[in-house]
Amino acid sequence: DRPMQRLLMGEVGSGKTVVALYAMLRAVESGGQAALMAPTELLAEQHTGTVTRLLESLGIRPLLVTGSLSAKERREADARLRSGAPLLAIGTHALVQERTTFGKLGFVAVDEQHRFGVEQRKALGAKGNRPDVLLLSATPIPRSLALTLYGDLDVSVLDERPPGRLPVTTALRPESARERVLQFIDREVEQGRQAYVVY
Repeated sequence: DRPMQRLLMGEVGSGKTVVALYAMLRAVESGGQAALMAPTELLAEQHTGTVTRLLESLGIRPLLVTGSLSAKERREADARLRSGAPLLAIGTHALVQERTTFGKLGFVAVDEQHRFGVEQRKALGAKGNRPDVLLLSATPIPRSLALTLYGDLDVSVLDERPPGRLPVTTALRPESARERVLQFIDREVEQGRQAYVVY
């Protein structure tokens, strides 16, 4: 009887994106459009790759909308969004640009909601006619928590990992251990694992 306004909290790897994907599929199944907004192009591209693999057997391919699309790609994306045809859109702030118009937006998910301003999150929701909104966060901002306290935002918590998911181990090493850390990364990569370094 009213659109959902919900914050989904859970640790990294707890399955928040899968919950959002399921909700997006329900919106598409109902003939609507769904959008997932991520804070960076890299994350939007990663989500698009993951969703493409997961939905391959259903013949559903998400539409990627980012600022780095060519003019032709952006015109084609804009036309698909405006058409109102059921689709899954995954993108960055490009989803809230004035030129972006959805024909039938029924569901909105905002990943890492703490990385967006309040107005940006509201702007995406305003692209539809009272769409359901799901905010995803491992680290919600104080304002979001205040909204849950005062009833403007419902909250759900994923407090366990999906079956088979290994726990995350965090370790802090001093600068003097840099060489040992790099050797550790080399060994892990040699065993077929992945590593990334954030500067």
